[in-house]
Amino acid sequence: QVQLVESGGGLVQAGGSLRLSCAASGNIVRINAMGWYRQAPGKQRDVVAIITSGGSTNYADSVKGRFTISRDNAKNTVYLQMNSLKPEDTAVYYCNVEGLYRVSWNENKRFQSWGQGTQVTVSS
Repeated sequence: QVQLVESGGGLVQAGGSLRLSCAASGNIVRINAMGWYRQAPGKQRDVVAIITSGGSTNYADSVKGRFTISRDNAKNTVYLQMNSLKPEDTAVYYCNVEGLYRVSWNENKRFQSWGQGTQVTVSS
């Protein structure tokens, strides 16, 4: 299967910046969309940003102009640069990756995997 490992969360003051990374590993044939989601305590998991295989991006309205999603296809890694952080950005951030992985020499299957989550805390 495919595993995702996230890094980069932490505690930062309002107005500060953090950069999250999520690296995918396994018998990957192709990665399509990569994205970041977040879940605050007592709330549902919401999309933050998505980047397609072609590099097109979409952002939640609440983060537009402050967050930037990018990807390094050679490293199977997606990044989230978060600037001008606000206390309301506090949440556990999860990466999500979908694509194809190799099951055997003549069989590929679709996958969609989640990272383990990384805590981002923004103090006021």
